[in-house]
Amino acid sequence: MAAHPIPALATRIPAVKNSTADKLLVAAGELMIERNSVEISLSDIAHKSGVNAALVKYHFGNKDGLLLALLARDAANEMTNLDYLLAQPLAPSIKMKLHIAGIIKAYYQFPYMNRLIHYLLHGQNRDAADEVTKFFVGPLLDFHRRLLAEGVAAGEFRNVDPVFFYTTLIGACDHLFFGRQTMTRAAGVGPVTDEVCRAYIGHVEQIILGGLLLRLSDSKSQPQQAIAG
Repeated sequence: MAAHPIPALATRIPAVKNSTADKLLVAAGELMIERNSVEISLSDIAHKSGVNAALVKYHFGNKDGLLLALLARDAANEMTNLDYLLAQPLAPSIKMKLHIAGIIKAYYQFPYMNRLIHYLLHGQNRDAADEVTKFFVGPLLDFHRRLLAEGVAAGEFRNVDPVFFYTTLIGACDHLFFGRQTMTRAAGVGPVTDEVCRAYIGHVEQIILGGLLLRLSDSKSQPQQAIAG
């Protein structure tokens, strides 16, 4: 089945203030959490929201438009704060801690986020995939590149691959929150609560910064490694 074009960005990813459009977005997100799946139909969304399915086209163009708007809504706070965080007069390690906490909190609130990104990236609608890259994946990767480079320049961070870093952080978020049913069945892990979320933030900070931060012995050995190379 051919992909249908979706309307202009302003329509496709609106700042949702219309109560009907907001009901549709809320219903879509709740269904994904309840079913632990991003595979939901327009009729399911309409039934959950109590809104006529025809209004999806009116507000969002089509299902992909609705899903893009949902992703934009869910990621808005963290994405709009990237440049602000980078500009703060803080050590790169502190910025990284704040970023890790922000990303994990976003995934805790919206556990389907990464699966929704992949659903849109790998679907038939290339316009939708391009928009996800433009407003989420691209800016987040760029932020990681810039913050990692800042940390290296400040003598705090090792030189690591930004793509590997992105994969590590986002993968850690995805599996705990979206894959929580797997963890419950396999390891007897209970539901992800506020307390678990806080503990996980501390855990991921330790794991990532433990591998990212330069030790004194590392910084002394780096020039020798460069000469040897």
